[in-house]
Amino acid sequence: MSRERRSAGFYVLAVFFTLFVIFLYGPISTILILSFQGPEGGLTFPMRGFSFHWFTRLFQQQAVGDFGGSFSRSLFLGLMVMITTVVVSLLAGLAFRRRFKGSALLFYLAIASLIVPSILVGLGVGITFQVLGIRPNWFTSGFGAHLTWTLPFGLLIMFAVFNRFNRSYEEAARDLGASPWQTFRNVVLPLILPSLIGVGLFGFTLSYDEFARSRMTMGSFNTLPLEITGMTTNVTTPVLYALGTVTTVFSLLVIGGALAAILLLRRRSARRA
Repeated sequence: MSRERRSAGFYVLAVFFTLFVIFLYGPISTILILSFQGPEGGLTFPMRGFSFHWFTRLFQQQAVGDFGGSFSRSLFLGLMVMITTVVVSLLAGLAFRRRFKGSALLFYLAIASLIVPSILVGLGVGITFQVLGIRPNWFTSGFGAHLTWTLPFGLLIMFAVFNRFNRSYEEAARDLGASPWQTFRNVVLPLILPSLIGVGLFGFTLSYDEFARSRMTMGSFNTLPLEITGMTTNVTTPVLYALGTVTTVFSLLVIGGALAAILLLRRRSARRA
């Protein structure tokens, strides 16, 4: 059986895709490799030994930087933003299933913050909290600034989900005598749960990595992206690369956990069917 010959365009696109992958993952791979430098290693190649020395130094007292505090603040802030984004996006998606007066204007107002530059949004939020007499902090103004970034994405996802949702499932449940709450809990929620997990993952990762909207709103306590930025101007050892490796692995674990939850939900749904 003869194999079909590939055209020249295929090889051109294959080379382009390979270069794209190298450009995308090359810097991450470089940081990952250099984080395992030996005790005498520096910030550049060649490697001087192989060890976990800089990972152990990362969790010790640092002359510059507060990795533990900034990581815990980013983690709790990401969880707060994730929960709020999921709840508000779900309720807004349910509300927009029916047309109401002013719905179009409200929709455009909700996603307007995606158009405005992030640094201006963060500056506006910070100034607003100061005018109101509320001291800028990561759980007040920082929380509000991150929501201006995550909520529009959550709303767009839930609008797309409900636009494709088959209402016949709800009608069948009501014909069988289910109340509105029973219909939502036993029919609607299981069907959209994977999408809600995706919204939550989206909200957490956007908040966990956000920098521009955090600069003017976190007060005197940095989140992890701000702390890393500050460390790049003072730390000259591979401990900075170890920090990048740890945060990257943590992000991948969060994504992997969300994907595993979605697969588990799909398997349970298949068994029930």
